Amino acid sequence: MIAKFAWFWQQAPERTSQSESHEFHSFSSVLLAAKFAKSSRKNEADFAVGTLDCQAGLSSQAFKGARPMGSTTMIRDASSAASAKAAGGTTEAADRAVAAWLWAVAGLVLAMIVVGGATRLTDSGLSITEWKPILGAIPPLTHADWLEAFEKYRQIPEYHLVNKGMTLEEFEFIYWWEWSHRFLGRVIGLAFAFPLLFFWLRGSLRPGHLWKYLGVLALGAVQGGIGWYMVQSGLVDRVDVSQYRLALHLSVAFLILGCLVWLAMDLKPRRVPSFRTVEALDGAFAGAALIVGLVFLQVVLGAFVAGLKAGLHFNTWPLMNGALIPEGLFSEVPWVLNFFENPTTTQFNHRIVAYVVVALGLWHAWTIIRRGAEGDVRASALLLAGGLAAQMALGIVTLLHAVPIGLGIAHQGFAAVVMALAVRHMAIVLDAKRA
Repeated sequence: MIAKFAWFWQQAPERTSQSESHEFHSFSSVLLAAKFAKSSRKNEADFAVGTLDCQAGLSSQAFKGARPMGSTTMIRDASSAASAKAAGGTTEAADRAVAAWLWAVAGLVLAMIVVGGATRLTDSGLSITEWKPILGAIPPLTHADWLEAFEKYRQIPEYHLVNKGMTLEEFEFIYWWEWSHRFLGRVIGLAFAFPLLFFWLRGSLRPGHLWKYLGVLALGAVQGGIGWYMVQSGLVDRVDVSQYRLALHLSVAFLILGCLVWLAMDLKPRRVPSFRTVEALDGAFAGAALIVGLVFLQVVLGAFVAGLKAGLHFNTWPLMNGALIPEGLFSEVPWVLNFFENPTTTQFNHRIVAYVVVALGLWHAWTIIRRGAEGDVRASALLLAGGLAAQMALGIVTLLHAVPIGLGIAHQGFAAVVMALAVRHMAIVLDAKRA
């Protein structure tokens, strides 16, 4: 096979037309890739079939007027595939397994965010007044154990100022929420660490990806410490946790979720998009990245709204108690504190950013569709726009009902879904642009 290509290289006359030039360069690229495959001395038959598929694909693209694949791309794809096989690199099956694991852990993180919302809304976060990373996994098992845990809770300000006279049964209810939240965190850590070790030992990880996964694992460990750091703020001189530490805790949770989705999408097999889709993506990645940034900002603002219980004020829409700009928007001194300690300002900001991100999401989807994008890019843009609009509608309903527990949990949980959709869409747009 290589000899035939070498003969073609020597005998091919100079071509002047564009289509002939593409054909000549494609055969040149195949020649180089074939030489590389021979040097690896592995799966030569598979490479030959792949070469014919590349030739057929190029001919079909040239016939349809689509953008032909460049020689550099063909050499890179063939070389990377052959070298991965020769060096014992990962396979598509291994990538699918690792991606499934990452999606499963992302699902657990989403569940963690939901349970965290329930823990906050039921005022359960301060029910466990100590941090035992290992022994804390064991809940009270006897009546004496429950009395001991209850007695520790009765020493903090929340009990004396909010829950004075609480029964043991009522304490058990809030204790189980906080215990479940912490226990799920431990489960996530194990569900990430042990499969990671397994995939690494089997050589199933792509080169360079181990450090990315270890970074996520380290971030998860830090998140556990941040959680206790947040709880500590409510054990002395307060009846709730600091809104600053709550915002930090929730932000890191969403950051971990975003990283997991991005890494999982990075393992998705690449599809060559249509020429129309590629042409429609001018500026699309910047728009997708901006949406991800705004969604994350909205999560941070929502954490301050939750920490200050600002959702219990101004339970009207679209105006805030009849005013477009409510009174007391900048009543705190210095003025910068209003963004973090004024319930009126935090809710106002949360509303405004919601309008901005939904408008941007709808405009982004409309632009992609109007330019003729097809396939996954079009579908993910529509899905993201719909998710953003639905989340805003859910937030409005939650506000109008003064944040009941069910709606509050749904609003926080769906925010995590929207974050995942936004990161997924950004990854799809980037993948299409790289093709």
